[in-house]
Amino acid sequence: MSKMLGVFVGLLLLVGLAASAKFDELFQPSWAMDHFIHEGELLKLKLDNYSGAGFGSKSKYMFGKVTIQLKLVEGDSAGTVTAFYMSSDGPTHNEFDFEFLGNTTGEPYSVQTNVYVNGVGNREQRLNLWFDPTKDFHTYSIFWNQRQVVFLVDETPIRVHTNLEHKGIPFPKDQAMGVYSSIWNADDWATQGGRVKTDWSHAPFVATYKDFQIDACACPVPVTSADSAKNCSSSEDKKYWWDEPTLSELNLHQSHQLMWVRANHMVYDYCADTARFPVIPAECVHHRHH
Repeated sequence: MSKMLGVFVGLLLLVGLAASAKFDELFQPSWAMDHFIHEGELLKLKLDNYSGAGFGSKSKYMFGKVTIQLKLVEGDSAGTVTAFYMSSDGPTHNEFDFEFLGNTTGEPYSVQTNVYVNGVGNREQRLNLWFDPTKDFHTYSIFWNQRQVVFLVDETPIRVHTNLEHKGIPFPKDQAMGVYSSIWNADDWATQGGRVKTDWSHAPFVATYKDFQIDACACPVPVTSADSAKNCSSSEDKKYWWDEPTLSELNLHQSHQLMWVRANHMVYDYCADTARFPVIPAECVHHRHH
């Protein structure tokens, strides 16, 4: 009996999930299809002085984990941005951003994260990666449930955005989100505040992808946000893996990893920017980064 029950629970855990490693099953080009290059299991997006390129998921999702493996633009990538993000639609959208900011050869590649809630962003954090992301593929993930949003690099948490609704602070948990990636020219701000411009003699700039995975709750488009949130939350009838109590916050090892990242690699945190925010943003007062 217990064995059968285990199989049954296992089936319940899979309800509504999408998981794959193939680009065409999960995604489609959004723009500049002539800037896509398929080489076996690899997908390359290129940026030149005519255009960048981008793609988006075929479905929208509520809670779970999305992951890509990415090798960033090699050599002089100043002025370029490669982005991997989740976003809902409309003026009051929610969004979770990874933005990889190019640099001149030999300078560290930095990654900027941001969180939009109900159309409001301005929550930038920036860190220098502890490896050269242009030499090998690395894994970048966004994990999302009703308690927290976690940004991960090679499964190391680099940022946590905690649900603080009990403090009156809105949390993104009621809008299904698409998964997107793109490469574009942002030399008005991306590298050293826009002081270093894109050198088009190095074009095309190429970002290379593989192993796309979405282990999340797919939401049919006509369904309302309230119904999507209900359908993608655990109940007596169904249990989702992202609602497991152990995933409601970082474990001790992950907390130590996050402390190490913040202490050794963070170069900007909006919570500490008193010039931009003379009054500390409410979530910064309450967020625990330990």
